[in-house]
Amino acid sequence: MPDADPRLDPGRWAAASFRLREGAPAPAPRPRRGFWRRLGGCCGCCGCCRRGTEDWEPPPGEVPGCRPPQPVRPGLLAPRGLVVGSSANRIAHHTSEFASPRLVVRRGQPFDLRVLLPRPFDPDGDSLCVELTLGPNPQVAKGTHVLIPLGETSATGWTAEEEELEEGAEPPGGPALNICLTAPPDAPIGRYRLSVKTRTGVGEYAAPFDDANDFFLLFNPWCPDDNVYMEKTSDLNEYVLNETGRIFYGTEDQIAERSWNYGQFDAGVLEACLYILDRRGMPHSARGDPIIVSRVVSAMVNSLDDNGVLVGNWTGDYAQGTNPSAWAGSVDILRAYHGSGAPVRYGQCWVFAGVMTTVLRCLGLPTRTVTNYNSAHDTDVSLTTDIYFDENMRPLERLNTDSVWNFHVWNDCWMKRPDLPDGYDGWQIVDATPQETSSGLFCCGPCSVTAVKNGEVYLKYDTPFVFAEVNSDKVYWQRQPNGSFAVVHVEEGAIGRRISTLGPGSGARLDITHQYKHPEGSEEERCAVSTATSHGSRPRNRGTPSSGEVTLTVGAGPAVAGAELELRAVARNEGAEPRTLRLRLSLSAVRYTGVSGTPFRQEQHRRAVPPGQEETVTMTVTYAEYGPHVGDQDALKLTAAGVVEETGQVVAKELRVRLHAPELTLTLLAPAVVGQETPVQVVFQNPLPETLSGATLRMEGAGISCPKPFQM
Repeated sequence: MPDADPRLDPGRWAAASFRLREGAPAPAPRPRRGFWRRLGGCCGCCGCCRRGTEDWEPPPGEVPGCRPPQPVRPGLLAPRGLVVGSSANRIAHHTSEFASPRLVVRRGQPFDLRVLLPRPFDPDGDSLCVELTLGPNPQVAKGTHVLIPLGETSATGWTAEEEELEEGAEPPGGPALNICLTAPPDAPIGRYRLSVKTRTGVGEYAAPFDDANDFFLLFNPWCPDDNVYMEKTSDLNEYVLNETGRIFYGTEDQIAERSWNYGQFDAGVLEACLYILDRRGMPHSARGDPIIVSRVVSAMVNSLDDNGVLVGNWTGDYAQGTNPSAWAGSVDILRAYHGSGAPVRYGQCWVFAGVMTTVLRCLGLPTRTVTNYNSAHDTDVSLTTDIYFDENMRPLERLNTDSVWNFHVWNDCWMKRPDLPDGYDGWQIVDATPQETSSGLFCCGPCSVTAVKNGEVYLKYDTPFVFAEVNSDKVYWQRQPNGSFAVVHVEEGAIGRRISTLGPGSGARLDITHQYKHPEGSEEERCAVSTATSHGSRPRNRGTPSSGEVTLTVGAGPAVAGAELELRAVARNEGAEPRTLRLRLSLSAVRYTGVSGTPFRQEQHRRAVPPGQEETVTMTVTYAEYGPHVGDQDALKLTAAGVVEETGQVVAKELRVRLHAPELTLTLLAPAVVGQETPVQVVFQNPLPETLSGATLRMEGAGISCPKPFQM
């Protein structure tokens, strides 16, 4: 027996129980049918009377879902075949885009089953039961072995109703029974096996299971009774059905975007998404709960702990795999993982988030890809972002374990939260990038966006970590002569900037910062910070915002890779007396994860600032100076820190500068025709004063067969 999954809190499986929905009427007693049943007897040859007329369960020794063909004796009603679903079902269930030969439907919504018979069905003398199995060990008690007598409701809420033909109409293709099947809105998702059993006065016939009759069941955000239901169904065109999107990156002042092919309907993707759940060993009976499913997926998209989909790599050395910046979509990644079972190399946050969007949309959860600029990584649960300096205001990088990512990408998925108090339904944060452990594993969420906004970090899951990412204060600490550290400056509003996603229907960037936090500096926002930090590891050490006569701002001129860069720090004296500022500037390369390199340029300045005026200090840096230090996805970080000599006031600011590179341009050179090759021109301009080599071109598109990656 596999070990219990530690990512799931005790008692969570109880939430996936399969009791009758509240208020649902108890199933009516099934009427006796058939000649022998009306007499209350049986022929004795099949043993059905010994099992009871209400008992459709398999005989002892039969494994549900693996039934071999049985001989057909005269008088048994042996179906000629089954027709599972129709094209109309695919349209009604919003699954027509799936490139799967099998039917894909959503729970809480009816679909068709046509049972082809050797003779017309006699409702007085014949009985029929639809049998479904899910997973390798189906059990009636766990809702993974479902028996649905015709005209009745199963113990788990499945229904099978006969569809009446118009009077006098003859069914096409010979005698048949048309059935309308409906899964309950809390049914486990996955690949179901389907068969039927029939009974006549002669005995029972159990049709064998055939792979061709399997179907997929998904979450249904169009169904009001499903926990993933979204009232504004027009948004589902983006959050469930859109196969392509754009992921934002860069810095808050230099927002860039990359196209991403989610490809959730492409051939093999649905199978790969369900394989992810299987690989983790997630019980099939629990797969009806979107809370558990999203949490398991957030753990499985990264490879730590469980050999999941993607290996994270932030070293800059990608010789053993693919540079994360080279991926254009999720399809190749998921197919490779499903095909080999080995984690795919390599990914970074936007790749993890892109794959996460594909998996959750494929399974039916409304999902959006979210980018947070100036995203904090709190390593000590202080719920503040702490920056340490020595006595001369030089950064102590060895102590700066907290980091501020230029940007970080995660996901929001939409669901109800019956495990939380009222008011926390809606968008839930899930993050597949492995940063910190949760219940011993590298996963994050689902975490209510509402809880984050209000600083309610005591609500599950992982709310303290997410709150620090979007709304922690930056606290500057200076080493004192006795070796201790004291808070010398608190910067509010620097973390969690311009939180962005792709707007539904518009195709434009949508700023959703207001959904994550109250207006910066407002009473509500300060109250949320106070509530959160009171539950942190250092609730008493949170200083107060710094104030003084001298203010400091930092900025940069146009930043183009290969060109000269001008940085500036501006000090303004708001007081009535002249002030003297001792200012230190430090420039280093910083990975997008906030990890800084050794400063390669440092300057000290002493400037007099007259009352009501400002002084500007500039730093000009050439490509020859910064080029050797900047790698893929890196930026430049300017740290400015100073002291006012007359008052002892401390001022400090940080600036991240992303170097712009030209975008790829794609041009169709001929009309695109289905089933035919189309030439595409790809243009890239090298902005550097040196020759580039070893470039690789990778292409991916929804429903498009693209060439394999090739060296240019």
